[in-house]
Amino acid sequence: MSVQRAHNTSIAEQVMSVAEVQAAIESEKIRRARLMTIEQRLADIFELSDHQFGMMLAGAMHRLGTEDTAAGWAEVRRWMQRLDRSRDHGRYAPSKPGGS
Repeated sequence: MSVQRAHNTSIAEQVMSVAEVQAAIESEKIRRARLMTIEQRLADIFELSDHQFGMMLAGAMHRLGTEDTAAGWAEVRRWMQRLDRSRDHGRYAPSKPGGS
């Protein structure tokens, strides 16, 4: 959007334009996901999971103030065990009560 056009449009029009772009992006994501094979979906899941564990490792190492990956993985393991214990004792639920 050019500066001149942005200047001549109301904030409401600009917000609507942003909402339309966001809706188009979301529609495109859904369209692409529907075209994926099961193997492609699984590959994406594993890629996201690997990335998330990498982020957890980086966070653990930062929290510990270390560059030792073994110590970082030990901390991640401790976090995961704590989460498991919370779930096992009913103190953690992956979704809100009522299923929403």
